[in-house]
Amino acid sequence: MIGFFKGLVIGAVVAFPLGMNFGKDEPLLSNPFAVKADIPERIAEESGRLLKATKRAIHEATKPLKQ
Repeated sequence: MIGFFKGLVIGAVVAFPLGMNFGKDEPLLSNPFAVKADIPERIAEESGRLLKATKRAIHEATKPLKQ
């Protein structure tokens, strides 16, 4: 029974990083915790897009009040 739990823990420790890499379409044995260099750029682009969408939604919501 103890062997089962040891195998379960070892399997989880090995499978967790492999699963993270598989989900990110990275090589399986690469570092799953490495930060990509383009993350700040993606955040800036996404926040700009979100800001424009929010402005548009607020404008559309207040349009009937102006008329």
